Amino acid sequence: MKSRRFGALLACLIGVTSQLHASELSVAVAANFAAPMKKIAAEFEKDTGHKINAAFGSTGKFYAQIRNGAPFEVLLSADDETPTRLMSESSAVAGTQFTYAVGKLVLWSAKPAVVDAAGEVLKKGDFEHIALADPKLSPYGAAAVQAMKALGVYDVLAPKVVTAENITQSYQFISTGNAQFGFVALSQVLKDGKMEGSAWLVPAGLYKPIRQDAVILEKGKGKPTAEALMKFLQGNKAKAVIQSYGYDLP
Repeated sequence: MKSRRFGALLACLIGVTSQLHASELSVAVAANFAAPMKKIAAEFEKDTGHKINAAFGSTGKFYAQIRNGAPFEVLLSADDETPTRLMSESSAVAGTQFTYAVGKLVLWSAKPAVVDAAGEVLKKGDFEHIALADPKLSPYGAAAVQAMKALGVYDVLAPKVVTAENITQSYQFISTGNAQFGFVALSQVLKDGKMEGSAWLVPAGLYKPIRQDAVILEKGKGKPTAEALMKFLQGNKAKAVIQSYGYDLP
């Protein structure tokens, strides 16, 4: 009887101790990584007790906000250039940057049989609108422009481009029919290993590799929770989630 009471007391004390040491972490996350990050955050909280307060948006806007003093402690960027730039400007912690995922670009329509498996629909041009994220703010938008230029269709299609604020809005334009199709991240349209609608997986050789890097920001310097998240992102649980959404690992 005494051993049971002692065990219950010990479990209670451990629970109280873990809650005392648990903390919250403010993380800026590239819009394309929203779905996997929500799963990773849940697993991270389950394993560590720490809670992630994630904001999702375009990497370009996050850069401006961080430079203007936004209280983010970690950045999960959609590129590898922004974290490097932030480190050079003393807004991120040197030595903490690493690639957590390599993104893939797709040309996608919410409707079946609209986008062919070879992307020939781009050369036909018999459509009104094509959506893509702002190439000045989004690496996926920049990749879309690179791909169209490599195919020699950008100049012809430029007047039909509907520019979204970020990759999430590009998806919304397409899914609501405001654009017949457009460029999004594979992770946005991959559900249980299958793609909804119709899509063309853009060959990697048509655009610069989308290496998505994480970095601890200056406001997260020396914080164990930030370091714990970085370690978790490089562990097997997070990697399994990342791959399940169609990303490659570095």
